[in-house]
Amino acid sequence: MLAKRIIPCLDVKDGRVVKGINFVELRDAGDPVEQAKLYDEAGADELVFLDITATHEARKTVMELARAVADQVFIPFTIGGGIRTVDDMRGILRAGADKISVNSAAVRNPDIISQGAEAFGSQAVVVAIDARRVTDPSAVNSKRSSVISDQLTDSQFTIHNSQLNGPRWEVYVAGGRTPTGLDAVAWAKEAERRGAGEILLTSMDGDGTQEGYDIELTRAIADAVNIPVIASGGAGTLLHFAQALTEGGADAALAASLFHYKQLTIAEVKDYLAQQNIPVRK
Repeated sequence: MLAKRIIPCLDVKDGRVVKGINFVELRDAGDPVEQAKLYDEAGADELVFLDITATHEARKTVMELARAVADQVFIPFTIGGGIRTVDDMRGILRAGADKISVNSAAVRNPDIISQGAEAFGSQAVVVAIDARRVTDPSAVNSKRSSVISDQLTDSQFTIHNSQLNGPRWEVYVAGGRTPTGLDAVAWAKEAERRGAGEILLTSMDGDGTQEGYDIELTRAIADAVNIPVIASGGAGTLLHFAQALTEGGADAALAASLFHYKQLTIAEVKDYLAQQNIPVRK
């Protein structure tokens, strides 16, 4: 079994790290470059930076962040938020990022996944999926599909016509503001088919709550694809990490506020996982 990864996530707004609950009620959590240095020294396997308002405010991710982080840290890092074109990807990768993450742009233009994979390799393309549990699939408004690409309006991708059995999760875009009507499991499979090298999966229901990852969602996506899945949204205890990486089938576990506010350290998480016979990188 490959070693599991522990990944701090730094949500960035106006040049500062922020963290909220269920994508709202944001609190300041420090300078992103300083935080990145601390996590590098603390033994994080990778870092993820998400400019959480870049798409909503129609502006590009600041290249200076990638350059500044690349100058200070020595572990792989991913940058996402406001990436709309292959040129955007190229600029961020040239600035020093190891991977780019696409979310809203991929839903609106799925070809950007295959274009990015062809240009830079699948290993550099992460598709982020923000998903919320659907309690009544029949209540999902079909008009929501107007925000997605015409390539994804086929019934196999949409909640209300999905052939998938069991629980359903709807994909949201624009920093969790806009529902799409897309079925998260079907979309993850399509992202892999188009060349994504990894799925960054965030449970919007669990985000910032510290009540645990959505294991059912994580497992559903992990079973549906053959590429690594990063579990995100809800970490609050050491057990939560173990559950995501075993029961959830995730290849990596991502957390934010838990680390930002020093409720747990990277070392504590890794030591615990090792004690549970879950392979981690030291």
